[in-house]
Amino acid sequence: MGHIMKALPELFDNNRKWASRITAEHPDFFTGLAAQQAPKYLWIGCADSRVPANEIVGLLPGELFVHRNVGNLVIHTDMNCLSVLQYAVDILNVKHVIVCGHYGCGGVKAALEDQAHGLVDNWLRHIRDTYTRFGRHFEGISDNAERVRRLCELNTIEQVINAGNTTIMQDAWRRRQDVAIHGWIYDIADGMLKDLDVCVTSPRELDLLQRKK
Repeated sequence: MGHIMKALPELFDNNRKWASRITAEHPDFFTGLAAQQAPKYLWIGCADSRVPANEIVGLLPGELFVHRNVGNLVIHTDMNCLSVLQYAVDILNVKHVIVCGHYGCGGVKAALEDQAHGLVDNWLRHIRDTYTRFGRHFEGISDNAERVRRLCELNTIEQVINAGNTTIMQDAWRRRQDVAIHGWIYDIADGMLKDLDVCVTSPRELDLLQRKK
């Protein structure tokens, strides 16, 4: 068995440089951050290491509440994701829930492959089901790369719908809380975000989006 380092000094060195830079730019930053967090946004994104939430939108720690998983999924039985959503909406009172997918998503690619990947296939089944439900959107698309790109978009839209149908969002809207759900997609190839134009701010708008499927 190969030697594994039990300490990672380069990462601690990076941390010291980062903390020093932040303190130089914002002397009271960490003092204020330790007291409370008051983010306006919840980001539900993919666990892919190439999609760093804060950096993409240029926000500092404390400005973006983040949940990430393989394929940026919002599953109604995933207590982890639902707990984050509930805390963000009910306690932190975020104004915007951003579901962000990305082109070239490994989870989406794997969901379209006819080969076993192990335990993760149970998770990716949700993306596979989305592909089946949106079948008409893939008619005439023979290029596999383009099918993956389209499914990355449709998977994100599906998760916006899933988030909107949670009891958390339904209760928030019922009590007239001002909170929106956005569907975005990130292109790793150029670092740019794209708004998929599926923002919902009420049960009525959610119903309209679902009817477009």
